[in-house]
Amino acid sequence: MRRSLLILAIALGASAGVMFAIGGGHAVVLSVEILLPLGAAALLVAHAANAGRLRLRTLRHRFQLGLGLALGQLLAAMVIGAAVMFVSPEDAWTTIGILVFAALIAGCAAQLLLRDVVADVRAIGDGLHAVERGERDAHITARSSEELVDLAGTANRMIETLHSEERSRDAAEAARRQVIAAVSHDLRTPLTSLRLLTQALDDELVDAETARRYVKTMGANVRALGTLIDDLFELSRLHAGDFAWTTEAVPLAELIQETITAIGAQADAGSVAVSARIAPGLAPALANPEKLQRVLLNLLQNAIHNTPHDGSVLVTAEEAEGSVAIEVSDTGRGIPAEDRSRVFEAI
Repeated sequence: MRRSLLILAIALGASAGVMFAIGGGHAVVLSVEILLPLGAAALLVAHAANAGRLRLRTLRHRFQLGLGLALGQLLAAMVIGAAVMFVSPEDAWTTIGILVFAALIAGCAAQLLLRDVVADVRAIGDGLHAVERGERDAHITARSSEELVDLAGTANRMIETLHSEERSRDAAEAARRQVIAAVSHDLRTPLTSLRLLTQALDDELVDAETARRYVKTMGANVRALGTLIDDLFELSRLHAGDFAWTTEAVPLAELIQETITAIGAQADAGSVAVSARIAPGLAPALANPEKLQRVLLNLLQNAIHNTPHDGSVLVTAEEAEGSVAIEVSDTGRGIPAEDRSRVFEAI
């Protein structure tokens, strides 16, 4: 309100200065008597609209009100001035006619100028409503003014950021589900081995040497269980986006032998002989030992499951073109040709 009063005072001062130069003090008093009520009334209406006392639902309505106040003051001032100041009524009405013509043309021009602004505001609103409905491919375009172009660009960057964050969240959720599924599947191998071993020891069906070997095998399975349980703690790291595997030099001969020991109870239960053939002097492999052992355990479990009684499973490890190749082969029926393309799909 203070700013509006200041502008009103400045406008009156400027008008009074012009009128004083033309008609002296009497003209100044007369112009102030005409212009002050008109200006004050226009500002009061504008403030009432800005405060929400007038029902102006759209940007177009606000613009039309502003244009109407400006042109209405001019028209009212001309009518009052014609009644008070002009000597020739013809000149007054001619001026009023010109003013009405100019007002109509100005209103039409204002509508044209406002059309693109309203369209841009509507496009921005429609784009944000689309994002609210879950659409993430919305792209907002504006062209009427730099302010709206900048606003549309900000909205597009916000949509892209939101989409990126949702993709990251979905990827983390998918990884979390994969970890849960993999751990749930892999837990069955050491648990099955421990169940078979403890049952054999509990039934006292083995000699002392076999019992010691079974205890060693149980230790390998307990360590495998510990690794799987540690993997469950990775879920919180997945949720935080802080997930990375570490690698180290892994002595493959030891890892393969330990894995064969851990799977020994299942092999014995199925009457399947599991052995290893490791190339002499095989260099350590750069890998994550826990993850590598889990893969090997899964391969051995599948091989034992699909090998008939008195069959055999062989694990080979040798250098191949600067890398180390580990192969698990068995005397089972093999994988049908139609299923080979799907061997790495989770089931």
